[in-house]
Amino acid sequence: MSLTSSDPFRRAFELRSLLNKAGHAYYVLDSPFLEDTVYDAFYRELISLEKQYPELITHDSPSKRLGGLPATGFSSSKHRIPLFSLDNAFNIKELEAWYSKVQRNLGEKPIDNNFQTDIKMIGELKIDGNALALSYSKGILIKAATRGNGSEGEEITANARTICSLPLCLQLEDPPPWLEVRGEAFIPNDEFTKTNQTRQSQGEHLFANPRNACAGTLRQLDSRVVASRHLDFFAYSLHLPDDWDHKVKDYKKPKTQWDALRWLQRAGFKVNPHNKLLENLHEAKDFFSDWETDRQTLPYATDGVVLKVNTFELQTKVGFTQKAPRWAIALKYPAEEAPSKLIKLTYQIGRTGAVTPVAEFESIALAGTRVTRASLHNADRLKSLDLHSGDTVVIRKAGEIIPEVVRVIKELRPQEAVPLSLPANCPECQSTLVKANNEAITRCLNSSCPAILRGALRHWVNKASLNIEGIGNKLIHQLVEQKLVQSIANLYELNLHNIVKLERMGPKSASKLMTSISESKNQPWHKKLYGLGINHIGETNAKVLTKNFHTIEELLDSAVNSPELITSIFGIGDEIAQALIEWSSNSNNQKLIADLKRVGVNLSASEKEIELYSIQKNQISNLLEGQTFVLTGSMNSLSRNEAKTLIEEKGGKVTSSISANTSYLIAGSKAGSKLNRANALGIKVLNEDEFKNLLFP
Repeated sequence: MSLTSSDPFRRAFELRSLLNKAGHAYYVLDSPFLEDTVYDAFYRELISLEKQYPELITHDSPSKRLGGLPATGFSSSKHRIPLFSLDNAFNIKELEAWYSKVQRNLGEKPIDNNFQTDIKMIGELKIDGNALALSYSKGILIKAATRGNGSEGEEITANARTICSLPLCLQLEDPPPWLEVRGEAFIPNDEFTKTNQTRQSQGEHLFANPRNACAGTLRQLDSRVVASRHLDFFAYSLHLPDDWDHKVKDYKKPKTQWDALRWLQRAGFKVNPHNKLLENLHEAKDFFSDWETDRQTLPYATDGVVLKVNTFELQTKVGFTQKAPRWAIALKYPAEEAPSKLIKLTYQIGRTGAVTPVAEFESIALAGTRVTRASLHNADRLKSLDLHSGDTVVIRKAGEIIPEVVRVIKELRPQEAVPLSLPANCPECQSTLVKANNEAITRCLNSSCPAILRGALRHWVNKASLNIEGIGNKLIHQLVEQKLVQSIANLYELNLHNIVKLERMGPKSASKLMTSISESKNQPWHKKLYGLGINHIGETNAKVLTKNFHTIEELLDSAVNSPELITSIFGIGDEIAQALIEWSSNSNNQKLIADLKRVGVNLSASEKEIELYSIQKNQISNLLEGQTFVLTGSMNSLSRNEAKTLIEEKGGKVTSSISANTSYLIAGSKAGSKLNRANALGIKVLNEDEFKNLLFP
């Protein structure tokens, strides 16, 4: 090992290379080759050089792990490859159901209720931490982001660089032009204990569990605090350019998840060592069972195992839902459960009038948080629990997120306990509650009910509907309680004198609110239809319906007298026609239409919209009628939203995931894994020019 260069630039390069290799050997391989004192000497030399020559500081410098000055906030970062969540299974029966679905998606047919072909899987531990998306350019880490909503998250690159097991540069001589890596950041159990001890000594709130500690750490604006907590990282998946492959055999692009994990290790990533190649479902069950107790000996928290179809080709065939891959499942260990004493039963009424019973109980700690209430969903669930006043109930978190009442401990039931059930009358307006024979839901049918009104107002003013800025939950409560608003139409009868008297509402904000309410009258027809909150009519269906029916009267008349005009529209089914019939038959809804018209909110398309609809209808190509499109990559002349609008205008439908029902994949530059899936399924792929030729023949 010779480090002799007198040129500061060359010397800094030598030091960076040596220290990065030494760090990888120490933190990832657990096989150090430099004594601590030698490492420290070289490290101090590099720091000294970088202070003397700041231009020597690079993205892969070990000094980046120290953390820099506090950030002012986190910016949003779009993921090159979507960061999907995994569907969960909570028992072996649900695992078997998932496995059968995978086999069916691969074209297997059961013989005597048994499938004949086993599917190889990879078993991995589910680390209880926080997912990260890492981006490398020519072997250098350039960006790290949280999961966020799967499409975009918060950029936390400075914080991620402090994780010593996460490579700042790949251990490859010929790295790919870009690489996307997915993995889990976590805080080891001993570091979690130390962190909470420090916080306790400083009078700060303690973290509930290692996952919360990791999440709180990653969102620290001061990366020096992140560095002090010694987070760790396991990589579990990668994405490489379609046209790239390594000249060295061992670094060729992997074709299986098993090979991908080995590839990640060779590239310098820390991979959880407890992964296993599983030949069939029986071995998957054993893997899950073995780790149920063994996981307690690990130095980090786990809450289940992840099972993935091993071969990428088969993964492509199995495909994705809108939110998760069909070829993977997170099999969770039984959720933490705890007993608590029921205090009372309360009821929530939604904007559709659905009445939901809610159990309120003595506060308990469960899966890292304090829990005091849980939904009981409906009258049937309440009856099946046989819940009585003062009962001791067992609570758990479904998926470790949503609290639920599992059962009642009847042996501890008080003698004076009385059975609990839904009331006969609405708790808000005292109207008689109704439960249809074919529904589990009990409803209040009084559209003037304050609870229903509050829900309807929240829906009407939100961004996707009329987008009335300045009206939040607190203001809605005031407007309803003071009877200033008794229907949606009353919003348009408010005046400055009414509003300025409300809590936290000064003259300036009141004036802005009045302007926003007035301007909402000019929102497009489809937003108004969506805002009415008719069952089954979401944003997309509202757009489709309003292009075909230009007034609310025309739409409702067709539903009642000519439902085939509605159901014949691509993407619109019988349930929507039925929902329109039911909505229009309610006298309160009929009055609402008249009242909205009276205050200047016309539930119809403007002349400009009708003209646009006419142009669009004349332009619709038979080729796009009934066709389904998926977009990937970026185009030079169109944004994704513009492309989506053009497809919808010409009768097509845009979805987010590839399936056998997809008609076309529109692939721009830097197309991701959807292109591979489309090719595997034999779906026609169009580039930007071909897409334009299709739109404008």
